[in-house]
Amino acid sequence: MMDLKVLTQAMGDLEEDQVMNMLKEFVSMNPSEEEGLEAVGACQAGMAIVGDLFEKGDYFVGDLIFAGELLTNAIITLKPVIGSSSSATAGKIVLGTVHGDLHDIGKNIFRSMAEAAGFKVYDIGIDQPVSAFVEKVKEVKPNIIGMSGVLTLALEAMKDTVDGLKEAGLREDVKVIIGGNPVTKEACLHIGADAFTTNAAEGVKISQAWVK
Repeated sequence: MMDLKVLTQAMGDLEEDQVMNMLKEFVSMNPSEEEGLEAVGACQAGMAIVGDLFEKGDYFVGDLIFAGELLTNAIITLKPVIGSSSSATAGKIVLGTVHGDLHDIGKNIFRSMAEAAGFKVYDIGIDQPVSAFVEKVKEVKPNIIGMSGVLTLALEAMKDTVDGLKEAGLREDVKVIIGGNPVTKEACLHIGADAFTTNAAEGVKISQAWVK
């Protein structure tokens, strides 16, 4: 079995060649889906290191973007392992960054991981108004709505979106998960979401539990 701590550190150090070589060798050994998900978790832990180094000023925005791309490629490499048990769609997720926020790294990481877990993800993009969420939900009738935001002002935009879903008569039929740096338990209650997370892997686990 691969050394998950070494993988986490390589991810945190943005050692692309080392990460990809470790994962390719790992996949060639026909690991179980559970082991595959542990590898995803190790990569996710590496992203946490990247985030810490970014906050300290050791990494810059370009490093964050590179880390996001590296994680996406890592998950694509692991897809044969972690997607093996779910040939059918696990469920449908409408995903977007709310109005006033232009960040998409966290959203894109969650989308990659959710797709790898068998979800059909409808990503409507960044800076999306309430109406865009409402229209997409009416169109595709998802199980889950994922809202992302990094700025504090995104919290009010998330609340507006949940209120808009209520007004459209759609709130009862879906679960709502919010993600991003400013989300807390208190914010989740204020917004009226069902769950919150600052960790994409955890967000996927919550989503899987909802559709089981």
